[in-house]
Amino acid sequence: MEADTKLEAGSANEPNRLKYSRRNFWSGFLFGLGMIAFIDEMVFHQLLRWHHFYDRATTDVGLISDGLFHAFSWFATIGGLFMFADLRRRRAVWLTRWWGAVLLGAGIFQLYDGLIQHKVFRIHQIRYVENLIVYDIIWNTAAVIMILAGIYLLRRAQKSVKREEGRS
Repeated sequence: MEADTKLEAGSANEPNRLKYSRRNFWSGFLFGLGMIAFIDEMVFHQLLRWHHFYDRATTDVGLISDGLFHAFSWFATIGGLFMFADLRRRRAVWLTRWWGAVLLGAGIFQLYDGLIQHKVFRIHQIRYVENLIVYDIIWNTAAVIMILAGIYLLRRAQKSVKREEGRS
């Protein structure tokens, strides 16, 4: 834990952190996207069995689509973690930027799922109930909150760079 704080705030690591700023972003973004997709698939598709990734066909097709969705989420999550491990090796982890990208990736995926997959393409709904609007509002509001929190952290990280440049 103490080493992470030193990586985040230490001036000795600032050149690496700035040099790999984009990699910090994409590592976090991929991890966030994969993580929220993985949670969606595990909780809503498997445990609660509210829907499949593709509900406009047979149950078998739905299960196959869930498997492909699960593979996508797993590859995105692992890809983000491999990039994070590389950043740690290079002593270039920028936690504020990384967590901002995690939240942004998770929020964008969830909002895409809630608006495009649920409403535009109608390939599935969150849950098949009479009063679906409550689920839609909660789902999409949570997505917007994650996006806004991610943007806040990304801006905070950028401002810290500008403050450091002003001190030089």
